[in-house]
Amino acid sequence: MKSSIRDKAEGKFHKVKGKLKEIAGKLSDSPKLKAEGTGEKIAGYVQEKVGQVKKFFGK
Repeated sequence: MKSSIRDKAEGKFHKVKGKLKEIAGKLSDSPKLKAEGTGEKIAGYVQEKVGQVKKFFGK
């Protein structure tokens, strides 16, 4: 099982990566790329929250 710090770090990475994909999708008029970016950004938020919950419960 991943540590809480690693989950939070990976979550932040996915949020940034998703935001960049969103911007690239807007600039290139690619709804598919924009949607991928939005999905990845949301997954990053979720993973970051998982890390926070693990830290709270001490896992």
